[in-house]
Amino acid sequence: MASATQTPPRTTPLPWLPGVAVAGAAALLAWGIHWVAPAVPLLTAAVALGIIVGQVPAVRGLLTGVLAPGLSVAAKRLMRIGVVLLGLKLSLIDIGHLGWVTIASTIAIVIITFFGTIALGRLMRLPGHQPLLVATGFSICGASAIGAMSGVIKAKDEETATPVALVTLCGTLAIFVLPVLWHPFGLDAVQFGHWVGAGVHDVGQVVATAQIAGSAALAVAIVVKLTRVLMLAPIVAITGVVERRRNVNPDPTAKRPPIVPLFVAGFIVAMLLRSFLPLPHVVLDSADTLQTAVLAMALFGLGAAVRLRTLVGTGWRALVVALLSWALIAALALGAVWLSR
Repeated sequence: MASATQTPPRTTPLPWLPGVAVAGAAALLAWGIHWVAPAVPLLTAAVALGIIVGQVPAVRGLLTGVLAPGLSVAAKRLMRIGVVLLGLKLSLIDIGHLGWVTIASTIAIVIITFFGTIALGRLMRLPGHQPLLVATGFSICGASAIGAMSGVIKAKDEETATPVALVTLCGTLAIFVLPVLWHPFGLDAVQFGHWVGAGVHDVGQVVATAQIAGSAALAVAIVVKLTRVLMLAPIVAITGVVERRRNVNPDPTAKRPPIVPLFVAGFIVAMLLRSFLPLPHVVLDSADTLQTAVLAMALFGLGAAVRLRTLVGTGWRALVVALLSWALIAALALGAVWLSR
């Protein structure tokens, strides 16, 4: 006979802890890979590790079970923290030194690539929010931009996974393809850095590609790249406003998307602090280390949601869009370099 009083099921006080711990361990492993092979960007290694783990049948039950809450926290909340800290890399003064032609052409490249990729995605009938997410990642700053945008539009992890995999693939290819084209296109080191900063997706991938041409190329590439990152705030904020208008609900108690997401406001504040206050190097270095760590954990979480079998079976259209978008931004960036000669 069953007892009249049953013991309630035990619950874990911190259900997100196992998944976050695994993401942290993966970030450390990604750092080790980068240390052994500096040509492999740390964040790219983190995404790749997540994708690899996500394909192992023996651990898939853990990924969708006990580790799922923590991996979701990593992919969403830690991603937003990383985006805020990314603002501390931006100095409006450094960007101003590029000159108006470079600044205007870089902004134009972002806008053209963003709307052009959305159009390509819709033409190829990509499902749901994929056209917007692919466009955000390819035009602005790779997987971190996709994570920021997915938080605003409330995209599912499965919906975010394909754009993350594609932007990682194309950004990794750029590390090997662009240096081969450096001299045939008649570019000097600084011009090559400009091309890389304007045409490669993730900051780590920009560093890995531009450093081949020396410190001068790397310096220009980073500043041009961060000018693209500056576009993250307005594009995500405008998307938030559009989503808010679309989600008009007669129920006054229903939660609507914020006009400006809190992490976007934090990104802007961090950028202004970096631009106008003499922040100590120890603060900037610590923030840079923390930003790299949380983004590595977030990207591992996003990568773990990728299912290559599904991507191969149904994602060929997304691959076509990604490759066309990559070619578009590389061509526009090269044109901008020639224009600024």
